[in-house]
Amino acid sequence: MTLISVERMKLFSTRSPWWCIVTALVLTIGFAAMFASQIQETAPMSVGMTQQGAQFGLIVIMVMATLAVTTEYRFGTIRATFQAMPNRVAVMLAKTSVVAVLAFLIGELAAFGSWAAGWLLTSDQALVLDTAAEWRQVAGVGLVFAGAAILALSVGALVRQTAGAVTLIMIWVLLAESLIQLLPTIGEDIYEWLPFAAAFRFMRGGGDSMMSQPVSEMPIGPWASLVYFLAIALVMLVVALVTVRKRDA
Repeated sequence: MTLISVERMKLFSTRSPWWCIVTALVLTIGFAAMFASQIQETAPMSVGMTQQGAQFGLIVIMVMATLAVTTEYRFGTIRATFQAMPNRVAVMLAKTSVVAVLAFLIGELAAFGSWAAGWLLTSDQALVLDTAAEWRQVAGVGLVFAGAAILALSVGALVRQTAGAVTLIMIWVLLAESLIQLLPTIGEDIYEWLPFAAAFRFMRGGGDSMMSQPVSEMPIGPWASLVYFLAIALVMLVVALVTVRKRDA
């Protein structure tokens, strides 16, 4: 049995991932449906507005990714895993691959589900995916979810405690980046280069939406913003791999 298969079985051996998947889908699609039902009477609906719940769904998926590694540390099963497979880097890479692929699939399902909910609740033809920017705003959600999952799993591997890792993730995504943006003089300049600011800029930028930021006003383009976000996630993964390899389980 390959490492990928083992990690996939371990991930779904508890109820937590299933609850996280359902919660992420309900939050993302539910917020999109609620926003669509409220906005259709006062303003044109657009593809970008179907992702109002993406931030909350993203956090749930990051919690799932964190639990994939912290749960093993909590119950001590990580020691048995490393004894059976001494190559810790290979184990962590297999775990990361499983979580990232799952996060990507959930992100795609949530995004297209949100788009469908908006399409059903409004007759505005702006919901037709007929431009590259609109396809990016919907299909690109899975890439952001995958990158966020890699980042969260890395944080979990570094912190090792579920409560600490989850708290850190929630504070950063929901509070820290917004507070940094409010810093006098330099806040806006720093905020543009924060990881989740770049991730959401990729999904919302340059599309047909009231929340879209014109490409001309971005520090870097939408796809460059995604590459930047994924690069940060991969750097965090490398740091986690080095740390896990060197310290005791």
